Formats: sequence, structure tokens, C-alpha cells
Amino acid sequence: MFGQNLEVQLSSARTEDTTVVWKSFHDSITLIVLSSEEGTSELRLERLLQMVFGAMVLLVGLEELTNICNVERLKKELRASYRLIDSFLGDSELIGDLTQCVDCVVPPEGSLLQEALSGFAEAAGTAFVSLVVSGRVVAATESWWRLGMPEAVLLPWLVGSLPPQAARDYPVYLPHGSPTLLERWWQPLLEPLRGCLPLGPRALPAGFPLHTDILGLLLLHLELKRCLFTVEPSRDKEPSPEHRRRLLRSFYTLVTATHFPPEPGQPEEKAEEAVHRAQVARACYLVSGTEEPGTGWRLVALQLGPRRLLLLLSAQSPTYGLRGLATHTLHALTPLL
Repeated sequence: MFGQNLEVQLSSARTEDTTVVWKSFHDSITLIVLSSEEGTSELRLERLLQMVFGAMVLLVGLEELTNICNVERLKKELRASYRLIDSFLGDSELIGDLTQCVDCVVPPEGSLLQEALSGFAEAAGTAFVSLVVSGRVVAATESWWRLGMPEAVLLPWLVGSLPPQAARDYPVYLPHGSPTLLERWWQPLLEPLRGCLPLGPRALPAGFPLHTDILGLLLLHLELKRCLFTVEPSRDKEPSPEHRRRLLRSFYTLVTATHFPPEPGQPEEKAEEAVHRAQVARACYLVSGTEEPGTGWRLVALQLGPRRLLLLLSAQSPTYGLRGLATHTLHALTPLL
């Protein structure tokens, strides 16, 4: 803040064991985050601040945050956003807070659900409808997919953070209103809907063929701003699902900040960086763990067009075959996203 008077921009700092990142929004609200977690990247903390401010706007409104008349009243109103913000700070199964893409699942009867969803939207008199399971979007109308960021990511997160309830009318600050769920509309579709429930952590349809070495994957469509994220394959193998999520999240921040070109619409790309985009790597890998032969989990990333695939593989997977395995997997997943 002192440097702003001298036209010096400073957005983060590091001590021996802590990373501090701060960001000012609309010259009104400044958010500061501190993390002592080993290996925490500035990219992760910057996006955390963006999600936190988005949650505040979603539930309080931008007007209340930019024209503060009563600080105490604002503090009380912000309590409505605490549960949503807490979900960003925990060890979530979702990854949209980091990738800024909507967490999705691929249902076994997607066309049937999509048709019913479109009919429900027409009957409810709204163009913005989605079906969410465990914070992941199963199906949505075209207008819903056109929602901007971070709203498209925040809304499923909000639904997932609320206590279970049969129906809920929850006002949010968006350009468009929220529809009301009509229970009778979904009565003929109860079985397809029940089939979506176990899809939450798995993200992929049951029986989808994956190589036995794959322990987790993250597929992003950078233009559509959607992603598939799962650590369910080969659950009987090490590491644990929590460790797998941490490995893939850390690998994502590494390749995004270091190896791959900036994602579409990201403001962090500088003019001089754009000159070198043609020379940026399209694939990379690393081995996590000991350096002994045949040990250490493999992490590989591959980008083809708008799609980026990150895989976590077992220690038995040979390094010379990583790119081929990633390419084959990406081609198999392409029809889904």
C-alpha cells in the first residue's frame, strides 16, 4: 500500500515459512491471505482471493462492498458467505476454485437429462438451469454455460456448501434470477437422477476405460471453462485420495505458472510473454518421490488445442511411455468434454 504512492506494484511477499498474497478489489476491499503450507504457490493464493471476493459479491452484492455506509452492518451481512468461503479453505474434492473452470461429471444418460432440463427451463420461464451433484454440474442449459466467471464456478460450490434440503429459494446477486425447482417435473426421471449420485467423485461414467496405471486425472477445456477431475481410479492402490488431490493440484499450479501458455482470458499474461508462446512446451512430466528406479508417482501434462490433460500415474508406469499414454487418454476423453 505504501508503494502505490510511488507507482510500485507489490502483490505478494515471502518469509522463511510463510507466503503472503493480497489483492485490492474496486479500490474498496483489500483481501490478504497467508499460508504456511509447504509448496504453496502464489497462483493458488491469488485465485483463492478471487474466489473469496466473488463469494462476497454473490451473497452481499457489489454495491454493498463498494459503497460501505455501515461497517458493522456489512460484517453481519458477510456472515452469509462464511460457509462458502470455508469450503475454499478445506480439502475439497473439487478443483474449480484453482482452475477457474466448472467442475463437471459425465452422466450415463446425458441426452435424456439434457432434454428434461431444457423442458423444465421452458416450463419455469427461465433460460438459466443446471443439475448439480456433489458440487459438479451434470447438465445445464446453453445460457447457464454462458454465465461468466466466477459465477459459473461459484454457484455449484454454493449449492454444495449448503445443508441438504429438498428445495431452497436462495437469492444471489447475478444479472439473472434463479429459477424455482418443480418437484413433479423430475418424477419420471428419478432413476436417471439416482444414477448421477455416485458420479460425484468419479466424474466419469461407470465402466469408462482407463489405463490401469492411472490414479487420477484432470481434464480442462480452456475455452468452455469446464473440467473433469477425479482421483477414484484404482482406489486400492497408494496414495490416498487426499494425497492424490494434493499432488494434482500442486502439479496444475506448476505447469500453469511455469510450462504452459496462460489460459484464455487470464490477465497475468504480459506482452513480452506472448512473443514466446509458440516456443512453450506442450507436454511435460515429473516424478514425485524418491529417485530410486521404479519408485515415485508419475505426473504428466499434455495440451492439445483448447484441452489440457493432467495425469497421476503409478510408479510402475515407464517414463518413456508417459506421453503416448497421455495422448491416448486425451483422445478417449475428448468426446466427453
